[in-house]
Amino acid sequence: MDRTGELGVMAGIIIPIALFTMIFGIVYLAKRERMAMIERGMDPRRYKRQSAPFETLKAGLLLIGAGFGLFLAFCLDNTAFKHVGDFDRDDNVAIYFALIAIFGGIGLFLSYLIEKRHNDKEDQKKGE
Repeated sequence: MDRTGELGVMAGIIIPIALFTMIFGIVYLAKRERMAMIERGMDPRRYKRQSAPFETLKAGLLLIGAGFGLFLAFCLDNTAFKHVGDFDRDDNVAIYFALIAIFGGIGLFLSYLIEKRHNDKEDQKKGE
């Protein structure tokens, strides 16, 4: 008996239900939080979420670094570590994970340096 067909049907049923439940839960909790603020006499419009430019910078540099690491690992795997003969090509998997982690870490470190430089400039302006 072929179980992959059954698995595909189950996934087709479970995934939309899970997505609907997740979206419903997020909307329900947001409305519940807003109602709790109104009951306490707070104005929900006043407590909007602040934008976080450094969080966006951090996520962007992390993804750029991870993407560059993945691209470099692919290039190295297909050039420098190219197999001769009919060997299995799955033994270079570690280079993908290593380079993604290394370049993702470099992206986070660059984000830290940019944020630190910005904060130092802000502190100098306040001190003047």
